Amino acid sequence: MADSGQDKTEQPTPKKLTDARDKGQVAKSMELNSFVIFTSGLLLIFSFRDMLSEKIGGTAKFIFGSLETFDITKNIVEELSVKGGLLYFNILAPLYIGLVIIALVAGFGQAGLKVSLKAIKPEMKKIDPMKGLKDKIFSTRSLFELIKSLVKLSIIGWVIYMVLSGVILESTSLVSLSVIEILVFMVDASMDFLWKVAIAFALIAVTDFIYQKYKFKKDMMMTKQEIKDESKESEGSPEVKGKIRSQMMMAGRRRMMKELPTADVVVTNPTHFAVALRYKMGQDTAPLVVAKGADALARKIKEIAKENNIPIVEDPPLARAIYKMCEVNDFIPEKLFKAVAQILAHIYKVKNGKRNKII
Repeated sequence: MADSGQDKTEQPTPKKLTDARDKGQVAKSMELNSFVIFTSGLLLIFSFRDMLSEKIGGTAKFIFGSLETFDITKNIVEELSVKGGLLYFNILAPLYIGLVIIALVAGFGQAGLKVSLKAIKPEMKKIDPMKGLKDKIFSTRSLFELIKSLVKLSIIGWVIYMVLSGVILESTSLVSLSVIEILVFMVDASMDFLWKVAIAFALIAVTDFIYQKYKFKKDMMMTKQEIKDESKESEGSPEVKGKIRSQMMMAGRRRMMKELPTADVVVTNPTHFAVALRYKMGQDTAPLVVAKGADALARKIKEIAKENNIPIVEDPPLARAIYKMCEVNDFIPEKLFKAVAQILAHIYKVKNGKRNKII
């Protein structure tokens, strides 16, 4: 575990950023989302103002123009209720659908599209009431959010006061205007008010977005010890890697010893190194190293060679050269061809001589 006394001076690793994203921890400004939804709603209303005015006006004419021609009965009330419900749906459904799409785009625009089940995985610490009370009320984050909300309300309140104070002064002249002129004044004043609030909201949203990016980057910073711990976790501890390497070496030695009886000759130096070579004419392009070893392993190779009647040739320079330059299952390099060929030729000559004597 990382030492909590260390300063977080290191940039976050890709793994930490990925893990944080899987848990739903991303740099995201809710103020920016609110601003986008608010201004998009205004734009939608402004864009569909003619359609909205037509529908609302038509319904109003139907209701108020027919008040003298029908009695208020249960059937009439039901009919008006249905018409009112349909009007409400026709007017607001496109706005609601548009705002939902805009809200999703605003959220994904900040954090990208990423579906993670870890973010909604139930955890006992998340539903602990005492911890929740502490995190929500008695934490530095909660205090900051409270201050931020008060500042936001103060800015928007100041904008509202400045706009409405001017509107109130202008409204004193409404007594001399016609109904249409009063309606135009009210609509213009409302739009002016909303757009100025939107501008104030935009400043708040941009400031909060920059701060959230800064805070997320600062929270993701790591200590040097955390970097080391993550490296050990991802690559494995030295002890585990050493054990794996040891097991691989043992498996390699077992395979090597299994192939050793197929060798044609074992070249030694004679005490420290032993190299077993095989050459199958017409099959191998060059003599192949089937086994090699030093010290105890070299002695083991020579023991198995004796058990399998494999010739052992003492040639210290050649044994050291092959041991240094070749791995098991490697063909010997071209510059050693002549020396190895001489040894193999001698062995084949001896074998043929023994076979002739037997015949």
